[in-house]
Amino acid sequence: MSESVTPFKLAVADEALADLRSRLARTRWPDRETVGDWSQGVPLDRIKALCDYWARDYDWRRCEVRLNDFGQYQTSVDGLRIHFLHVRSRSPDAVPLMLTHGWPGSVVEFLDVIGPLTDPVAHGGNASDAFHVVIPSLPGYGFSDKPVTTGWGVERIAAAWIALMKRLGYQRFLAQGGDWGAAVTTAIGMLAPPECAGIHLNMPLIYPGKDDLLQLTAAEQASVASMKFYRQSDSGYAKLQRTRPQTLAYGLTDSPAAQAAWIYEKFYEWTDNRGEPESALTRDAMLDNIMLYWLPATAASAARLYWESLAFFKTTPLALPVGVTITRRNFPVRRGGGRNATSPI
Repeated sequence: MSESVTPFKLAVADEALADLRSRLARTRWPDRETVGDWSQGVPLDRIKALCDYWARDYDWRRCEVRLNDFGQYQTSVDGLRIHFLHVRSRSPDAVPLMLTHGWPGSVVEFLDVIGPLTDPVAHGGNASDAFHVVIPSLPGYGFSDKPVTTGWGVERIAAAWIALMKRLGYQRFLAQGGDWGAAVTTAIGMLAPPECAGIHLNMPLIYPGKDDLLQLTAAEQASVASMKFYRQSDSGYAKLQRTRPQTLAYGLTDSPAAQAAWIYEKFYEWTDNRGEPESALTRDAMLDNIMLYWLPATAASAARLYWESLAFFKTTPLALPVGVTITRRNFPVRRGGGRNATSPI
């Protein structure tokens, strides 16, 4: 495959959008949940309302134009065509920065930060804080190629990301990620290429040691409780995608309502909302992201990353500079420093 970098322009066929609306109109709905909350999954009235908006009012062309305006590209790395956004700052001292999404994310989750990162002065910041931004779609996600063989785990993706940055002419760069993006970014740190000056994670994980558990602060107790809740009540999606991604994908690929519900539930669980996802994100923002799974039919290829990288997660010493962002929704982090591990995804 050619190693050239070529512009990529989205132009989804009208027939694909008509097919989506037709499938939504013909959805065969289940009976409603027997509880008054989200403990059994997405409530029937909530997913019906989202899908009705999707079919009647949602405008994909708006998102398509926005993506095209930023500048999209493709290049072949390690046998796969990788889709990515590449937005250069006007600042001569801008630092190259790679941003990597996870599941159920996509490149669209970074669109609102491209402006502040590339042109901080226009957003009340300093010119010295400017970045050139590279935002790739993970293999099997969005408009990157889908792997057709096994072996595309986070370490291989990390090596591909390093090759991509070098191909773009960046001999020194920073890397950032959350969720699977945190795993890939950590893997870049493990490889410790001379081109990578440091990494940042917004979803780090290190389990507390026995001594830590004896003297937890209130915030740390809440973090431990969050991990317990995840394991007991919020990790079913990960178990399915780790063990049976192909079986799961038949329903998600055939039914837009199923694909929407599979992701919409995570917008409820993983955003700081007031009881419904729409209090944290607009329906358009959620559906823009869901469309990057529906249009290229990536339910199987995206889920396989769980199957591929189950054994990756471990505490690993990193020699390069590591920055982390800790929020109330992060899982336990060991006190002190010097070691880092990625999230449970």
